[in-house]
Amino acid sequence: MNTIRVDILNAKSLKLLETLSQLGLIAIHKEETAKNKNGDFINLVQKIRLKDHTPPSLEEITEEVEQQRAEMYAISQ
Repeated sequence: MNTIRVDILNAKSLKLLETLSQLGLIAIHKEETAKNKNGDFINLVQKIRLKDHTPPSLEEITEEVEQQRAEMYAISQ
């Protein structure tokens, strides 16, 4: 099996690839763009909340982030 990355320049070529996929000749895996990988913070929080029965509030997350930043940027004495 070989894997290649293809940039779709024309909607007709996408349709052709989808047809090949339906015939079982190829498999299509959509890549996440950099924008999607970084995503929106709120979307990330919502994904985390779906995995936990007692999700943290936005305030709790903010407090934890601020605490970690303070520790990370603290000047050694």
